[in-house]
Amino acid sequence: MMNEFETVLRSQIDGARRTLDAARRAGHDYEVHLHAARIGDLLDMAAKHGIDTGDWVDPALLDAATLGN
Repeated sequence: MMNEFETVLRSQIDGARRTLDAARRAGHDYEVHLHAARIGDLLDMAAKHGIDTGDWVDPALLDAATLGN
């Protein structure tokens, strides 16, 4: 069972993933990069608190969201 902190983190990651997808569909590369960076920051925060996020985000999603791709 997830605690409240983990639930909020997962919700924020899910929201950022939705906005990343919308930015990608709109062709807004810089926004895609920003949302991917936000997801990365949230995943880092989870890791610092010992939360396993291995199945939360496909790593390919973040790899594909770097600027210059």
